[in-house]
Amino acid sequence: MVISTPKQVAAFFAAAAGAVSLIVAWEGYQPVGYRDIVNIATDCYGRTGGDVQVGKRTPDEKCHSELAKDVFEHALEIQPCIKADVPQPSMSAFISFSYNVGSGAFCKSTLVKRLNAGDLAGACAELSRWNKAGGKVSKGLANRRAQERALCEEGLNP
Repeated sequence: MVISTPKQVAAFFAAAAGAVSLIVAWEGYQPVGYRDIVNIATDCYGRTGGDVQVGKRTPDEKCHSELAKDVFEHALEIQPCIKADVPQPSMSAFISFSYNVGSGAFCKSTLVKRLNAGDLAGACAELSRWNKAGGKVSKGLANRRAQERALCEEGLNP
């Protein structure tokens, strides 16, 4: 998704907003730092890194503002990797996915290779492969990827 016109800016914001609802649903809200399934210090809406500390409470206002900042940051970070036009529902799914796995992993993925080759259906299908945490299939990740894939596939029939 190239962002060079007001219409494209609006589509970018709509895609990011669509990702927020998925992220909130799957990450949940936990203002007190904890260790996630792969032992990474996490708080708020799946926030990692920075000042996240296990057992430390993050104020609600900070959790909410960090979510907004982090979603837009991930959306901006994956933009340079995407060379194809991507419908808004598919982009929302990709932003949610990159929020979970990281922008670097997203950009290096087979998903992006398929997307940039013009194979949106194949890119959407790749989401289902990212269902492991710590090398083991996670039911929660499998369910999240199924929902992201369904949203991605909405973009196949605009």
